[in-house]
Amino acid sequence: MSNFVKNYIEMQQVTLSGKTEWLIHIIFWVLAAYLTFIGNPFQASFSVPDLFIITYLVTFIITFYFHYLMVMNRVFKVFSWQKLVAGIFITFLFFTACRWLAEQYFTDILFGRTNYTNPNLLNYLVDNLSYSSKPIIYSSFLWFVIYFIRLMEYNHQILEENKNTEIRFLKAQINPHFVFNTLNNIYSMVYFQSDKSLPAIEKLSHIMRFTTYDAQKEKILLSDEVNYIKAYIELEQFRHEDDAFVVFDQQILNEKIEIPPYILSPLVENAMKHGIASNTNPILITLHSDHEMLSFKVENGIGTQKKDKLGGIGLDNLQKRLDIHYPKSHTLTISKNDNRFTAALQIDLK
Repeated sequence: MSNFVKNYIEMQQVTLSGKTEWLIHIIFWVLAAYLTFIGNPFQASFSVPDLFIITYLVTFIITFYFHYLMVMNRVFKVFSWQKLVAGIFITFLFFTACRWLAEQYFTDILFGRTNYTNPNLLNYLVDNLSYSSKPIIYSSFLWFVIYFIRLMEYNHQILEENKNTEIRFLKAQINPHFVFNTLNNIYSMVYFQSDKSLPAIEKLSHIMRFTTYDAQKEKILLSDEVNYIKAYIELEQFRHEDDAFVVFDQQILNEKIEIPPYILSPLVENAMKHGIASNTNPILITLHSDHEMLSFKVENGIGTQKKDKLGGIGLDNLQKRLDIHYPKSHTLTISKNDNRFTAALQIDLK
């Protein structure tokens, strides 16, 4: 039971605003009044309540919130059955004392009336056992309802936080992997004094700006991801003798589509890393998207010395991130046919 309540203070701070909580209280009292006094609103009749009905209602409400605000919160901060029994007993004594003051003291002074005629203490306490049970039960019930609402919101926040933490971790794996490969390429260019060194550094600078700023967002424009892929291809092109080793066909009908960063580029990275490419056997990249569907396909040739399956940190993470962002609304198909490797991704945007 202690595990059941140990996070209650933290939940109070991060879930269910005070305004929302009191709105639940108002709804509760409206329903309670309807069930107690009205029943059938079409046959309802209204009359001035008896003096002692009024005093009982006042005592009921005071006891209700004494138990709700004072007793329940203290009992469940560090729960024990002894504290629960003691809390209920204290509320019972509180109700009995309030009712005695209201009906035996104040009404006698103000109206010359008392509800009990010279009751002895034991009989008065026994008689109020039943009267006090309702505010205690109702107050406890509402407290537990609000507690479970807080608990569900808190669990939802924990799940979201865990998901976001996993996404940040996966991104942190992708970025160093790409930078490591690119820096190796640029190092070779500089070592051999290639005139492509400075343009390559400029492209890397552009990509690092994307990695540092845009990639930290939850979602980016599809065009931003496409520009990142094009910059990646141009960097890879610096180390290829053939100028047309990649053919990129894109048709974007909706410019406002947003996707998580690094959701398409791992497929291109895989083709660059594990495929063979030339003017006569280029890597084929096809991107089609509209308001309802995004289709992305990468085809590349496979040499005998190349792997014929997905590999690399980035592509392993791609499947995990797709499962997080697009559960049951995406398909990632990997196939090999006649020394051609194809990775096809479809995402349902609806």
